Amino acid sequence: MTELRIGVVGVGQRAGVAELANRPGTARVVSCADADPRGRADARNRFGAEVAIRDRYEAMLEDRLDAVFVLTPDYVHTEPVLTFLEAGIAVFAEKPLAIRIEDCDAILAAAAKTGTRLFVGHNLRHLPVLRRMRALIDQGAIGAVKSVWCRHFVGHGGDYYFKDWHAERAGTTGLLLQKGAHDLDVMHWLAGGFSRRVTAMGALTVYGSNPRRPGGTAGQRMKDWFDAGVWPPSELRDLNPVIDVEDLSLMLSEMDNGVLAGYQQCHYTPDYWRNYTVIGDAGRMENFGDGISGDDAVIRVWNRGRSGYRAEGDLNIAVPPEPGGLHGGADAALVTEFLRFVAEGGSIETSPVAAREAVAAGVAATTSLRSGGGAIEVPPPDPAIVRYFEG
Repeated sequence: MTELRIGVVGVGQRAGVAELANRPGTARVVSCADADPRGRADARNRFGAEVAIRDRYEAMLEDRLDAVFVLTPDYVHTEPVLTFLEAGIAVFAEKPLAIRIEDCDAILAAAAKTGTRLFVGHNLRHLPVLRRMRALIDQGAIGAVKSVWCRHFVGHGGDYYFKDWHAERAGTTGLLLQKGAHDLDVMHWLAGGFSRRVTAMGALTVYGSNPRRPGGTAGQRMKDWFDAGVWPPSELRDLNPVIDVEDLSLMLSEMDNGVLAGYQQCHYTPDYWRNYTVIGDAGRMENFGDGISGDDAVIRVWNRGRSGYRAEGDLNIAVPPEPGGLHGGADAALVTEFLRFVAEGGSIETSPVAAREAVAAGVAATTSLRSGGGAIEVPPPDPAIVRYFEG
């Protein structure tokens, strides 16, 4: 097999995932585009002197690419993704797929029309602890799934999401979508269904009154300002000039298979991790630690009868992170799957339709949150598009 020629659009915060595609004999990054001079300089540093550097992604069409990573900010995903799909170049689109349902549907339609391979970077489907939870569900460890809960403690939320474009609805729609799309996809995956009706509440409860950065953060990135030593969150300074997203959100969901789900997201907790609880008709499981930062995680399963409080489960399964660095080895596994998909096709663990469904649930929940908390129907995708991707 000839070495795949890979391009990267947007050499910023998530460019490390594209570096994992540099595998001599399998794939090599040969072309990068970034409108920011800093991004172009980083491309040279990350990918070497031989890489083609462009200031416009359209120019990359001249570089005979087999595949491209689109790692731009969320609000500018759609156009480059469509451009490369229509040119017949396989696309890795960073999650969330887009910030509007209409854009997601346009992307899926373009992939179906052209037959070009589309892959969405929902790396949590490769996170060891979640893969083990999915396997336990498949093995019947808790019976039929009836409910999924997720509590996302976003301990670095102030630095990660309130000092740049993430803090603005124009860039994200809202953090219930932007950050929540990861978790909503996992909840759908664990439950075996998709949200069809949602309700939510939320507010800007802490960061609304923190001091702003008058000139914004143009030219800067999260690593330039991150400081884990700032505590409590009310002491965080130099936030984005505009903040119109929520830092605390709570969502309920009814899925198309009857599973009920609850999602809670807080951006100022002292700890940073995700806790998933899955309840079946014959047991319950829960993760303690998620392995994303390289820590060990434990899955506890209670399924052998009734009791009062028990810290230990009937099954206690330690799940160490896998080699490969980022996100407990999930990013390396994700890129391996993408490169195999580009070269050979076949089935994949991630799903463009599921990525669209996560965005749709996040959009609907954000609509509910900002309109009094009433129930909102989640529009389903085109059945013909679903059939295409299932095939």
